[in-house]
Amino acid sequence: MMTKRLSLLASSVLLLLAMIGLPQVLNGQTYASDPAFKVKLDFNRWHDVHELYDDMARLEKAFPEFLEMESIGKSYNGLDIMVMKINNPKTGKELSKAAMYIDANIHGNEIQGGEVCLYTIWYLMENYGRIEKVTRLVDERVFYIFPVVNPDGRQYFMEGTGGGSRTGHVPVDSDNDGLYEEDGPNDLNGNGVIEQIRKYVPGEGNYRISRVDPRIMEPVPFGETGDYILLGSEGIDDDSDGKVNEDGPGSYDPNRNWPIDWQPNYIQGGAMEYPFQLPETRAVNDFLVAHPNIAGAQAYHNSGGMILRGPCAEESGEYPSSDVRAYDELGKNGERMLPFYRYIVIWSGLYTVHGGFVDWTSDGLGIMTFSNELWSGSQYYTSPDLQKQTQDPNSPISRSTGSFFFDDHLEFGDEYVDWKEFDHPDYGMVEMGGRWKKMRGRLPPRFMNEELCHRNMAFTLYQADEMPKMEIGETSVKKIGKNTYQIWIDFTNPKVAPTITERAAGNNVVRPDLITLDGKADIISASWITSKQTQKYTNEVTNLIDQKQLDRLLIRNGNPGKTTRTLQYLVKGSGKVKISYDSVKGGVVSAELTLK
Repeated sequence: MMTKRLSLLASSVLLLLAMIGLPQVLNGQTYASDPAFKVKLDFNRWHDVHELYDDMARLEKAFPEFLEMESIGKSYNGLDIMVMKINNPKTGKELSKAAMYIDANIHGNEIQGGEVCLYTIWYLMENYGRIEKVTRLVDERVFYIFPVVNPDGRQYFMEGTGGGSRTGHVPVDSDNDGLYEEDGPNDLNGNGVIEQIRKYVPGEGNYRISRVDPRIMEPVPFGETGDYILLGSEGIDDDSDGKVNEDGPGSYDPNRNWPIDWQPNYIQGGAMEYPFQLPETRAVNDFLVAHPNIAGAQAYHNSGGMILRGPCAEESGEYPSSDVRAYDELGKNGERMLPFYRYIVIWSGLYTVHGGFVDWTSDGLGIMTFSNELWSGSQYYTSPDLQKQTQDPNSPISRSTGSFFFDDHLEFGDEYVDWKEFDHPDYGMVEMGGRWKKMRGRLPPRFMNEELCHRNMAFTLYQADEMPKMEIGETSVKKIGKNTYQIWIDFTNPKVAPTITERAAGNNVVRPDLITLDGKADIISASWITSKQTQKYTNEVTNLIDQKQLDRLLIRNGNPGKTTRTLQYLVKGSGKVKISYDSVKGGVVSAELTLK
């Protein structure tokens, strides 16, 4: 009895110490919980636009030294397009460091990307000074994070039924009748879901209830008849043109309105009338152009479990081999970080996109860009054995029934809307249902969302860490005559990404890197060498010979990733000289040498 009382007392002491935040010590052993978060956020629920912005503001208030939140413009409906800038001003000015651009929710219904963005801001701040690698990233890099670049679409998805929410909300006449958005979906029974409609017509239909699961409708084989017909999605003919739900809000694609390879609407559906027509696209582009230090980008979409890179269309041509090597290293490591995700090229592995964001940032702005399609259906059943069972048509988790099993047993039937009778104003007595709620399918279950946030954030931070970062290597000064000196200096980029991609160099869209020499010295010659022993020139020597200002060398192809180059100067002079390498995407580094 005494032992039981002592055990209860010990438990009470531990609980009290935990409640007041003190280390827990019992029998000489110390127990400690994780340090308390400065800002507690939830990632097992979905935020609307205003909640996202409120949480961003809370983070900015908690970490004012690093965070700056601002609006870059307004959506069509007047909502702010907010960015969170992350920079440590003690380690350099914002534009002097390579920046990682991260955005999400260009499609209104692809909401989990906004949660990943919020998680990224939160994780970087909460772990600054605690995790060495996170601290270094915040010190060395800049982050521009846009949780929502289509706030109208996200808010419509969150508030409404979800129908037509992929688009933004600039009015479009989808059915060419001279009217705008006059026939969208109607939630006739008020349950917040746009359901399917079926009508019972015994022996006269072309669908039947599946024998595998009564919730599944299946077409009848040729030569047979069923008992049901499907009448489309829930709604009515609002404009009396004989069609239902054909002209809802927006009805265009915000990710087809960028200028590289833009094609008109009859070639690329959803492209609008000209590039940058949309206020959201214009605002984002103005920001991108004003921040040439952006070296990497991630645009979160859903779904399918993919790590996508360009080109977006075959006719754009494959990236140069040096760029492909850099993308491949990042993408293949991404597959290792993101189980069930595949690293693929957009046009060949997914589909052709004209006027897409990825092509614009890559080809038009020289930014290495990935677009992760968040969430793979394979993640419902992740073990090898369960994956094998999903291929078995007789298994309860087969492809046809696995979604129902998961919903029944893990979400307790919350996501599926079953069929119920309804007296339709046009069709009479029908049944409506047979549809998943808007949060099911393209989105992860809420309880699995934090892992999705963390893994995708980790890949994007890996990309940010591998953006170019110029460094000075070995230097030497050798006197070879009266007041004449030979200078060797190594310029190193230890990261995967080049300071200028070969694609960007070919398109002349990034300012050349600059090498400057300041001091009391006349430059006789400047050349790249392959060996300090043999002083053999590289093939790039002509790039420097052709330049008229040897104290200001233009390096048009930048510095490749994981590469050290040695520059040799012959100079006449005395005293100190300062040699600097200035890369708009790789930072500025310099060394001071003495001619003696």
